[in-house]
Amino acid sequence: MKTSYHPKHECGVFGVYNHPNAAELTYYGLYALQHRGQESAGIVTARDLGKPFAIKRGMGLVGQVFSEQDLKELAGTRAVGHVRYSTTGSSNLKNAQPLTVETSRGQIAIAHNGNLVNAGVLREELEAAGSIFQTTTDSEIILHLISRPNPAIGGGALAQALSRVHGAYSLILMGENEVIAARDPFGFRPLVIGRLDEAIIFSSETCALDLVGAEFVREVEPGEVVVADDTGLRSFKPHAETPRESLCIFEFVYFARPDSQLGGRNVSHARTRMGRELARLHPVEADIVVPVPDSGTYAALGYSEQSGIPLDQAFVRNHYIGRTFLQPTQLIRDFNVRVKLNLIRSAVQGKRVVVVDDSIVRGTTARARVTNLREAGAREVHIRVSCPPHRFSCHYGIDFPNPKDLLANRMTRQEITKYLGADSLGYLDVDGMVRACGIPAKKFCLACFTGDYPVPFAPEDNKEVLERRRDQSVSLVPEEESRQGFLL
Repeated sequence: MKTSYHPKHECGVFGVYNHPNAAELTYYGLYALQHRGQESAGIVTARDLGKPFAIKRGMGLVGQVFSEQDLKELAGTRAVGHVRYSTTGSSNLKNAQPLTVETSRGQIAIAHNGNLVNAGVLREELEAAGSIFQTTTDSEIILHLISRPNPAIGGGALAQALSRVHGAYSLILMGENEVIAARDPFGFRPLVIGRLDEAIIFSSETCALDLVGAEFVREVEPGEVVVADDTGLRSFKPHAETPRESLCIFEFVYFARPDSQLGGRNVSHARTRMGRELARLHPVEADIVVPVPDSGTYAALGYSEQSGIPLDQAFVRNHYIGRTFLQPTQLIRDFNVRVKLNLIRSAVQGKRVVVVDDSIVRGTTARARVTNLREAGAREVHIRVSCPPHRFSCHYGIDFPNPKDLLANRMTRQEITKYLGADSLGYLDVDGMVRACGIPAKKFCLACFTGDYPVPFAPEDNKEVLERRRDQSVSLVPEEESRQGFLL
């Protein structure tokens, strides 16, 4: 059962080149990236040229998918790993990543974070040319494009493929000889490079480098392809210069782990500054500031510091929530709220409470939370949100629903306040959010707040676009291609 506490992200990716325990490193790296996707996990490893990749994928969390025996069987010096939340393509085992394919150019594995906005058009074109698909993910389209380069164009199969796809992608690919990281020209999703002794590490976030003891080297630049092979580390940029960088600012607000670094800025510090900005913009007389754990914790700290109102952890989070297939309906009122967050009644009884959260999307959970606070005896409930109202959907890898389902798209702030049952409601504005991050606004994608989309998209090319097409098996590639590294 999925709950609607917060927007969902697509996934996290991790890769290792030249380490004797590549699978084990990737396992721990994925553990650190578990917050980016909890539906499925996978690791693909390679040891000797020409031998089949070792593959393990499964539904569930990293600790549920892999056993100690699995890691022993995933022997190899190179690995690529993935944790997934589904955006394009439904949540099932066939869509779990990394995806692998055997081509006449050699084996290829891919792990993808992001969302392609022209997936439907490309898949239709590829199917018309004879490609047969085995998944309903947009990530598989990249594999097909790599497998069908145009010799007349030149520039390498991967460069050709990346020139065709539009939207958000942070990729890690593994071929017969190399591990490759690639980031879209706008840099929507983070991707970093680390080093552990002689090994090269690629990761969605720096927190995974910290866990495996790797040194942070730098970020993969927007539009850059970085290759780790036996010649060392090299990079190139296959795209024309991008008119603007567009890192998703919601990485700072919610998605990235607070101990990660983005653009040279610590995420937890940015969130604390968001809370300070929020307190300056929307002050209120109250007795306690209560964070919604864990996403609202740092913003609440900043709000408390700026306002002088004491911080109190009145919500207790259950960290051991697994999947449940029992729909409780009326058996337990507000089950989806209470199963994750329980309230310490004595902490709020008779008090004026400021509740700080990172976002309100549909509003159903926030409304139930206010109800719980009222039932516990809170005298006043003031909602403070550390980002602006979400009025527009995301087409680059965040599962924001249709705009008509976004609370702020169909209600004014006064109407939202009444709907939630709160005494007051305050959102951080765009300027304050950007200021807290310490990075110029021109380097961010703010589309879900402003409607200014960096990359055009077709409205019909939504999450379900590939689900509407029939499932088929993996494609064949032209036999005349010689077996070689797929960049050549």
